[in-house]
Amino acid sequence: MAAKNITKPGRLGFALTVPSLLLVLALVIVPLIYAVYISMTNFPLVGAYHFVGLANYRALAGNSQFLHAILLTVLYTAIVTVPIFVIGYGLAMLTRGNRRGSTVFRTLFFLPYIVGLTVESFIFYVELQPNSGAVNFALRKVGLTNGATAWLVHTVPGLTAICLLVVWFGSGLTMVLLLGGMQGIPRELYEAAFIDGASRWRAELRVTLPLLRQSIALSLILSVIGSFLAFNQFQILTQGGPGTSTTPIVLWIYQVAFEQGLIGKATAGAMLLVVVVAIISAGQFLLLRDRDARPAS
Repeated sequence: MAAKNITKPGRLGFALTVPSLLLVLALVIVPLIYAVYISMTNFPLVGAYHFVGLANYRALAGNSQFLHAILLTVLYTAIVTVPIFVIGYGLAMLTRGNRRGSTVFRTLFFLPYIVGLTVESFIFYVELQPNSGAVNFALRKVGLTNGATAWLVHTVPGLTAICLLVVWFGSGLTMVLLLGGMQGIPRELYEAAFIDGASRWRAELRVTLPLLRQSIALSLILSVIGSFLAFNQFQILTQGGPGTSTTPIVLWIYQVAFEQGLIGKATAGAMLLVVVVAIISAGQFLLLRDRDARPAS
């Protein structure tokens, strides 16, 4: 009888999900609960600690460096999100057909993402060096500069270099996400639009964009979340300097936790970041679900 009951669809499905549920419980839920507890203590790297309640969260509200890190992260996200999407969309349009060489171009455009942001950050760091970098060498050759500019020790040039790096890095992923959606659009829809007298750009606006809504939402949300979690490029290129002028929220959490040894305070900042990312993720799911949940006419 027991064997018969376990074969029922509902019980069998639950039995198959138990291993995954246990992994989520052990690797996500329990650590998250423990992190919430740590954020309410004065937990140091070494030594005793005690419960302080919401003191860490109240302290963050008046912490100028924390607030600056949040504002910088928002500014950085606003700067890079639109170029990543626009360039990624343009690359997807360029390579979505079956023209000769399109596969090679897709690979080349996606290659920066495959190589990885850490490696490319080190490449940028080397090439932006004042005396030995290729950037200053090229600018001197074309007569745009006579000296050795230290790009990474100033706020605006350093942040500009990081943004250019991330746009170059992230456009390939956006291209792949949008390209997958574009290739799933029936060709008959374009043929019908052309028969009705639509131009290529009008067909792009009236056919492609509406049918890519889910892919666009996914690519934008991934880009925004990735920007909020930015760390490697800032740590490698500017180390958050000069001062704290290019310190995003994740780098601030790292510095507070491992340089200042204030684990409780850093964890409180991390919990606030988790809430922001969760809200963004919830927005993604709502955007992706909206079309499917709409009643059929």
